[in-house]
Amino acid sequence: MKKNIDARGMGCPKPVIMTTKGLDSLEEGSITTIVDNEIAKENISKLASSKGYDFSVEEKDGDFYISISKDGSEPVKVKDNKKLKDMTIGFSSDTMGSGDEVLGKILMKSFIYTVSETEPYPSTLIFYNAGVRLTVEGSEVLDDLKALEKEGVEIISCGTCLDFLELKDKLKIGSISNMYTIYEKLKDKESNLIIG
Repeated sequence: MKKNIDARGMGCPKPVIMTTKGLDSLEEGSITTIVDNEIAKENISKLASSKGYDFSVEEKDGDFYISISKDGSEPVKVKDNKKLKDMTIGFSSDTMGSGDEVLGKILMKSFIYTVSETEPYPSTLIFYNAGVRLTVEGSEVLDDLKALEKEGVEIISCGTCLDFLELKDKLKIGSISNMYTIYEKLKDKESNLIIG
């Protein structure tokens, strides 16, 4: 069975949600999602890759056609990393707590250092709103985040937040993601922690 999903003109996370629903309703076959922007193309490609599906991307007249094949078998699962705990930490700010901003930055730096030095590590760190400032050029915690990424910790930053704060070109660690992925990461973990 073949399905086409036209998600042109739609903002994050609608193209990913439409593609996910299409894949869920399909036992075997392929889906082609059409989008008109680079971010949606990347987000759908990451979705297909994370699920273990074969996919291809073709550009035509400024639109992207992402074709995803589903053969009916179970997607490939990633090998367990014993150093990681099934836990997500979300960072909504570049400071910890409210009150004094200088103190908040000191506390955040100390918290991320502690995370980088304590096993098991969380499997995912999510940065959104002002928290994305921790993953860009000039951040004082980049070395600690790089050490965590080297250990297998997934680091993702909200693409909408990076765009809004005009920081997308300054991202130095991890990958850009979307609200659908952020929600999936937060809802499917044993335990979660939100810092901000």
